[in-house]
Amino acid sequence: MDARETLIAELREHALVLGEVTLTSGATASYYVDAKRAILRQPGFGALAELVAAEAVRLGATAVGGMTMGADPIASAAISDPAGHDLVAFFVRKEKKQHGLQRWVEGPILERGTRVLIVEDVVTTGGSTVKAIERCREEGLEIVGTVSVLDRLAGGGENIIEASAGAPYTPLATIDDVHPDRDDR
Repeated sequence: MDARETLIAELREHALVLGEVTLTSGATASYYVDAKRAILRQPGFGALAELVAAEAVRLGATAVGGMTMGADPIASAAISDPAGHDLVAFFVRKEKKQHGLQRWVEGPILERGTRVLIVEDVVTTGGSTVKAIERCREEGLEIVGTVSVLDRLAGGGENIIEASAGAPYTPLATIDDVHPDRDDR
């Protein structure tokens, strides 16, 4: 089984939760994908590391990160993969720190113009990812692409592409891969 197949199998087995839930966007859905349940297990983490590091290298990124909490395990996975040995990880705060260095972007110092890959666990509307892109742009970082673990196919991908000025958006899996018999199409 290759890395993508492993990731999808882990998402199906450990992350898909059936039942009525309220999403971050405020919308309700008949299922939820808690990607952290799959990617914080070794098989999912290992597959994720390989896939995200490869995408970062392909796009010429030198840093991988996004909005904390969703991006944290993904960025960490990317720098754990041997292909990502030259990468650094960063996290974008939801609120600016009011003490210390008062930074939006935490981790190693990223110089203006640093090529970054934005990562997210699950994309519905893309709101959190768009905020991460905006914060990174404010810091003078160059967005070379965005990767999500799973796209719910609810329009978020288009919002992300628009916010990143056309940089590529790559979902590693979609809801059709993980929950092919869903009834909300």
